Amino acid sequence: MWPLLLASILSLAILLDRARFLRRNRVVPPFLLDQVRARLLDGKREEALAYLRQDGSPMARVLAAGVAARERRREVVRDRLEDAGRHQLPRLEAHLNTLGIIAGVSPLLGLLGTVSGMIKVFNTIAQQGVGQAGALAGGISEALFSTAMGLLVAIPAFIAYRYFRHRAEVLAVEMERVAMELLDFLTEQEAPA
Repeated sequence: MWPLLLASILSLAILLDRARFLRRNRVVPPFLLDQVRARLLDGKREEALAYLRQDGSPMARVLAAGVAARERRREVVRDRLEDAGRHQLPRLEAHLNTLGIIAGVSPLLGLLGTVSGMIKVFNTIAQQGVGQAGALAGGISEALFSTAMGLLVAIPAFIAYRYFRHRAEVLAVEMERVAMELLDFLTEQEAPA
């Protein structure tokens, strides 16, 4: 029973952390690219980099890699943007595997409690016979309670796991879109007039 309680506390902590972190405004702040473009159009590359570093969001870190490689060929800038994006993915997916493990293991822990409760029931039957329903009810109650606890932990953990996994994927695609917009902008700026 204690492992299920620990699993429920851990899954709640992960759920709250991911709900706070995986907000669009926190990962891909609005107007971030517009602010960078404006600074670059004014020829303030270092100011754009400082702005991105100060922002610190995953999107800002990706864009900073592109701005830092601005004078390079398009392929090099794209590679830098992709590398930076790959480095940000673990931040988006942090602790989601743990949440998935909790969702998968909790029913098994509940089943273990069920087996334990049934063993107690059969031991009671072996020692006292079938006549004492009160003695049997305790073991059956433990068995059913363990099963219910396992499911009560697993179902919300599984729903949260799938939701946050999808949310991370959506945000990763959005980050890629914004990074490609920056790449196009940088390429247009470098093209001869």
